[in-house]
Amino acid sequence: MEFTALRYFHEAARTGSIRRASEILHVTPSSVSRAVSALEHEFGAPLFERGAKGVTLTAAGTLLARQTGSMFRNLDRVRDSIDDLRGLNRGKVILYGAEGLVAEFLPRVIHDFRARHPQIGFDIHFDSTDAIVAAVLDDVADIGITFNGPQRLDIATLAEYTEPLCCIVQPNHPLEARASDGAVKLADLVDMPLALPETSFGMRRMVDKAFSGASSRPRIVINTNSLELTKRVAMEGDAVAFMPTFMVRDEIAAGRLSALRVLDPAFQEAKVSLCVHRDRELSFAAKALVETLSRHFRDLQM
Repeated sequence: MEFTALRYFHEAARTGSIRRASEILHVTPSSVSRAVSALEHEFGAPLFERGAKGVTLTAAGTLLARQTGSMFRNLDRVRDSIDDLRGLNRGKVILYGAEGLVAEFLPRVIHDFRARHPQIGFDIHFDSTDAIVAAVLDDVADIGITFNGPQRLDIATLAEYTEPLCCIVQPNHPLEARASDGAVKLADLVDMPLALPETSFGMRRMVDKAFSGASSRPRIVINTNSLELTKRVAMEGDAVAFMPTFMVRDEIAAGRLSALRVLDPAFQEAKVSLCVHRDRELSFAAKALVETLSRHFRDLQM
């Protein structure tokens, strides 16, 4: 089995396209197709289903893609470690996190990190809590930042920040009139239109847990995989959203949003966790980013 054939297959699996893989690899599409065909002959099973819009992994292809993905990630780590030995301090780190970190937290982290390590690049992806945990477990991500992620023996939590989950609304929203000392009761939210992330998000599970004991069901008008959308909808006054205040501090300071505490135990601990795979050695680039992220997590506590 040739290393080149595995590399060609890996790119085709990753991009879902023979042509796109050939462009990335700077070879002809026929070269990629021949390599894939050779692997299919060797394994005695089709690896892709070919279609007009690209290729889709078969069951056998999925098994192989899982292995090639891990293999090429490990090779990248070796390359980064060798660069570190040479004093180059370069590489790339793959981070999965919640979209709500975009506006305020991560840009500051990246600015700080780039000032110290200008040779290191990023691949940053935003997804739900469940998808972030899966990416860390499957060796797709070096680092994950989760909201109320599950406790697992194979996940190591390196830093954590806990803050109540607040409802965020447009200033002068009717909820503010119901608030006492900046706080509302769960009953005050029952008749309000809500913008919530999907159930694979840790924040959504907190809200669902709170309402599970309520006599009335919540009025969910927007269900989405975008935390940024829930925030924007709240800013326009069309619905109530939920976030820890550290994610919207700039909007609150500018008078574009208000945050109200919710007097319910389920809202008291929105936990943001910096996590990695417990049994996986981090590259120099990932270790450097963990150090910077941990420092910014500590700053949030102040």
